[in-house]
Amino acid sequence: MGKSENLIINGSGSYPGGHYDKVSIRGEGTIVNDVDCSDFHVYGTSEAVENATVGSVKIIGEAEFKGNMEADQTLVMGTMKVGGHALLKKMKILGLLEVGERLSGDDATIKGSIAVNGDVEYETFDSSGGFEITGLLTAETIKVSLRFGESRAEEIGGGKITVKRKKNSLLSFGKETGFLTAKVIEGDDIYLENTKADTVRGKMVKIGPGCQIGLVEYTNELTHDPSAIIKTKTQL
Repeated sequence: MGKSENLIINGSGSYPGGHYDKVSIRGEGTIVNDVDCSDFHVYGTSEAVENATVGSVKIIGEAEFKGNMEADQTLVMGTMKVGGHALLKKMKILGLLEVGERLSGDDATIKGSIAVNGDVEYETFDSSGGFEITGLLTAETIKVSLRFGESRAEEIGGGKITVKRKKNSLLSFGKETGFLTAKVIEGDDIYLENTKADTVRGKMVKIGPGCQIGLVEYTNELTHDPSAIIKTKTQL
């Protein structure tokens, strides 16, 4: 590959893309072409990079990628925007991630928030922050801990899907609790709290407190909290 050179940007300016070992931006940097590097760290502002293929990306400040992005390890503590597809194999989002098209990978941990204009596909998807997904969210294991505000996906599909209210220490006022909204939630083993959905479909389905569900279709077993609202229940 011949990746030996480092690109260190402390001031501001435009720099060419290419193959680097490490890219570190502490000021304001615009990288004009595609970038391929082992480490891409932004502590300041990275204006725009076309496509990026990165081993480890760490965003403490702000970074915008106009094209597609591929990274093995991703940590976002600030704000990261990807215009196209993002393949982020292991990602941890403490700040904000915005993706213009599809987002996929192996392990997703979200403590901040993500906004994706497309589908999201992971092996494990663990959110204690918030998400806004215009397409389908699929993962073998989906764990959602609702703290505040609304998390939303068009459809949610997986093997094991668990959605729980985060217990707030002392104050649990209406605004403090989060909720999840989806048209369809489909999985093998489903447990939901504070969820609004048109259709929930699964083998083992438990509908907990704070849920408003139009139709529940289940094959093996359905249990539900007395306070949950379910319009129609059908065993398949």
